[in-house]
Amino acid sequence: MPSPQKQHRAEAPHGGTGKSTGKLVGHDNFVRHNPRSDRFEMEDFDHLEFWCTDATSTARRFSEAFGLQMVASSTIDSGNHKYTSFVLTSGDVRFVFTAPYWTDAPASKVPFTDPFPDYSREDALQFVAKHGFAVKAVGIRVKDAKAAFEQCVANGGVAVTRPTKLNDEDGELTYSEVVYYEDIKFRWVQRGDYKGPFVPGYKTEARPTFTYGLRRVDHVVSNVHCLTDVTDHLQKMLGLHEFSEFTAEDVGTVDSGLNSMVMANNDETVLLPVNEPTFGTRRKSQIQSYLEHHCGPGVQHIAIMTDDVVATIEKMHEAGVGGGVEFMPNPGESYYKDHVPAKMGNMVSQELIDRCQKYGILIDRDEEGGLLQIFTKPLFDRPTLFVEIIQRVGCPGPNGKQKPACGGFGKGNFGALFKSIEDWEKQRDGEQ
Repeated sequence: MPSPQKQHRAEAPHGGTGKSTGKLVGHDNFVRHNPRSDRFEMEDFDHLEFWCTDATSTARRFSEAFGLQMVASSTIDSGNHKYTSFVLTSGDVRFVFTAPYWTDAPASKVPFTDPFPDYSREDALQFVAKHGFAVKAVGIRVKDAKAAFEQCVANGGVAVTRPTKLNDEDGELTYSEVVYYEDIKFRWVQRGDYKGPFVPGYKTEARPTFTYGLRRVDHVVSNVHCLTDVTDHLQKMLGLHEFSEFTAEDVGTVDSGLNSMVMANNDETVLLPVNEPTFGTRRKSQIQSYLEHHCGPGVQHIAIMTDDVVATIEKMHEAGVGGGVEFMPNPGESYYKDHVPAKMGNMVSQELIDRCQKYGILIDRDEEGGLLQIFTKPLFDRPTLFVEIIQRVGCPGPNGKQKPACGGFGKGNFGALFKSIEDWEKQRDGEQ
């Protein structure tokens, strides 16, 4: 009979390697240091582009589920015969949903300048056939998209799209693209004084303001075969530094685990956690399960920040009655009566704890501040991509905004979260 470790690896074509185990020191032994080593100036997340098979239905679902306002589109009505694409926003959150038309769609007579001429219907169809609904591009706002591209390529990056200037009545914008890992790419966006809602070539949608309070993308988490292969590449290509790390001992249960490293830019506004599976536990790592269902590495979840997580989740629950999203199970009464007061002290009120308990919102802190967080269940048919809604409390910056990554990443909640996910997976897989 094979050993548990070999059995969990299962010789799967899309499994993890476990190569990084032993290279990490873990959360408690990690010493945080910011060398300010970026190779070019990265400001913040600009957008995330999702590739799918039906952009219209998907965009409408996200709009209702997350309180996102449709602000721009590129469709057959505006002369685009290659793909349909919708842009939704809330605060600084910008999601783009793009789906290909049928292979031999006739060209429209409506004048159209394609902002993404390298887009391939065949590539898009292969991507969604392999991964299902998934993130294709991680857009990051930079000071200089040309310098970003040149620095990436000079330091081991693989070019996708050379620096491209676009113009319309809202001004000028430049973007470039390089490979992040496998099927995922970085899109460097230099907005300058550009005033449009996305990029030139997209039609502005004049619609009423609509929001549940989501304000900005906080971090974008990837699941990969080998953590250090990706993080070493991020250090070499972008100059990112390690912000935090977690090993199976920090985050796992007796049933499953993971290794994780958080990479950050100089200002720590662009946070890119990278996870890999661990082996030898009783159940398959949740990261391993993702890699198999997703058919390879990809974005596991997107954390979005709000200034009032309870108010945001109340609105999301109301929307969930007619569709929307479902959330991971509540961790239980003892979590809120025993764990939270002992962990948080006087940082949060009993009233806030009670309101969080109603919706299953998790509560944690680090040496700087506090974190309120809740996770959706996977958003589509495959148990892969999900969203985290968070509120950071306790360390406002000089501009009145919360300091990036204040409150950490919920290390104190990993046990409760993993147990919740494991229980859901057991129910999903018919194990209970």
